[in-house]
Amino acid sequence: MTRPNADTANALLRRDNLRMVGKLGVIAVLMFAFGYALVPVYRAICNQLGINVLSISERRAASFATGADAVSTQVDLSRTISVEFDANARGPWEFKPAQRSVDVHPGELVTVMYEFRNVQPRAMVAQAIPSYAPKQAEPYFNKLECFCFTEQTLAPGESRSWPVVFVIDPKLSKDVKTITLSYTFFEVGGRVPAAPDARQQAALAAVRPGT
Repeated sequence: MTRPNADTANALLRRDNLRMVGKLGVIAVLMFAFGYALVPVYRAICNQLGINVLSISERRAASFATGADAVSTQVDLSRTISVEFDANARGPWEFKPAQRSVDVHPGELVTVMYEFRNVQPRAMVAQAIPSYAPKQAEPYFNKLECFCFTEQTLAPGESRSWPVVFVIDPKLSKDVKTITLSYTFFEVGGRVPAAPDARQQAALAAVRPGT
């Protein structure tokens, strides 16, 4: 009578082990799927909270995936939209648009320039965050090239001119006749070399124009 009980117990144990293996397999698959799904979930959360907006929402160009697509888009000559440019610098540097406004047709490829100068006696890493007014114009303001896509490193006293290439989607509401594109430039913390000592500052001052 002992042997059948042992065989039954072994069979039950094997069955329990198979069930456990099956459950672990299901859990592994679910964990993999969850990890894979985290990327789009993270992007959605970032878009809602405005986190890392530069590398996500600013890199997408709505219906214009490439410059070639933008150029081939039909230009709506019956409409003219005034695009105004603004610049805000949160730090001791110079930052401004080369022109304050431009009139464009929806679907027209446009290039404007922004000028920046690091007036500090040290290198800096900075990044620009764009904003739009009215807010409803943002999904239709498609940047194909912009300095705001990445962080910018500038040497002491260095000046740069950056292009912004954009297309306004013809699907933009006809009620919108003016769009303001504003950039706020801020220094990225923790990645900038320490300020130079007095001798380095004096050497920099000696080579600056107008000193």
